[in-house]
Amino acid sequence: MIQRVTIIGAGNLATHLAKAFSKAGIQIVQVYSRTLGSAGALGTTLGVPFTNIISEIDLNTDLVILSVKDDAMGQVLDQTDLSQRLVVHTAGSVSMDFLSQYSERCGVFYPLQTFSKEREIDFSGIPVCIEAKSAEILAELNALAAKISKTIYEINSDDRKILHLAAVFACNFVNYFYDISGQLLEKQGLSFDLLKPLIRETAAKVMVMTPSDAQTGPAKRYDETIVNKHLKLMEDRPQLSEIYSLITNSIYQAHKKN
Repeated sequence: MIQRVTIIGAGNLATHLAKAFSKAGIQIVQVYSRTLGSAGALGTTLGVPFTNIISEIDLNTDLVILSVKDDAMGQVLDQTDLSQRLVVHTAGSVSMDFLSQYSERCGVFYPLQTFSKEREIDFSGIPVCIEAKSAEILAELNALAAKISKTIYEINSDDRKILHLAAVFACNFVNYFYDISGQLLEKQGLSFDLLKPLIRETAAKVMVMTPSDAQTGPAKRYDETIVNKHLKLMEDRPQLSEIYSLITNSIYQAHKKN
């Protein structure tokens, strides 16, 4: 049974994960981060030891959670002997097999959500996707996940990569479009608050309808008059105009058969 956890990383996901574990009674042995400020901020919040020195990472633990940028994983693992430890990563697009060269006792613990340190979140409603090298480890990770979440999925590396790609479209790209919308409104002296009821209803619809059925707007019906007016408004922003045209055409092609 996993009772003691060492956290490698102190970013958005690591912060919320560590807080959720601590609240659930799991002991956070130590927090490591490449920067002392980040390690200290999370360590102090939790009241646990912290360090920014790799050689000082406390491996007297039941589980090491690697929650760092994908391209930083190897840098940390190459300098840490985890061969006798149970270790998981939290990445959506990195195969579990990547960890196998460092430890035979490995797995994946991937919470599917967008995290910001400044915003508190209820972890109980977050899907946790797990994968493990053996049935025994899978059972341990399942029990650990159940302490913080009501929704647990066993998902292999190939499926998780597609899930992560889908999440980028559904979250990161959509949020970027919010940012663009905000810039357009700000330039005109208008408030982003005007869009919030629209955003809420758009999100609410896909909870009860398929995204395809929920689609509306000039792109779906390809209203050229409106599309051309919009493009004219973006003449001074050719990159934005290109994005608009690409998305408009993609939506139209997806719906023209209907």
